[in-house]
Amino acid sequence: MSPRKVRLVVDQIRGSSVNEAYALLQFSKKAAAEPVGKTLRSAVANAQVRAEEGGGFVDADELVVRGAWVNEGPTLRRFRAAAMGRAAPQRKRSAHITVVVGTKE
Repeated sequence: MSPRKVRLVVDQIRGSSVNEAYALLQFSKKAAAEPVGKTLRSAVANAQVRAEEGGGFVDADELVVRGAWVNEGPTLRRFRAAAMGRAAPQRKRSAHITVVVGTKE
């Protein structure tokens, strides 16, 4: 999925609480909401594991999306048949999604 499409979804959840972000992503009509949601769930799980390793506990209700951004990933270049024996290039773009969560403090 192209970074431009994913950025539309990421801009909506940036700065909101994790529960609000889950709700926005669940009811979004954009196809990019699914991979962004998976990335958000992974970030929350990583925060909880790191807190447990440090001897603490982090509740998912206390977490906030501190930062979220999308960078361009590698582009697959393919060719499709076109009129009069020509080839039309097709670029299959990909995106790197980064979500940073932290406490409200």
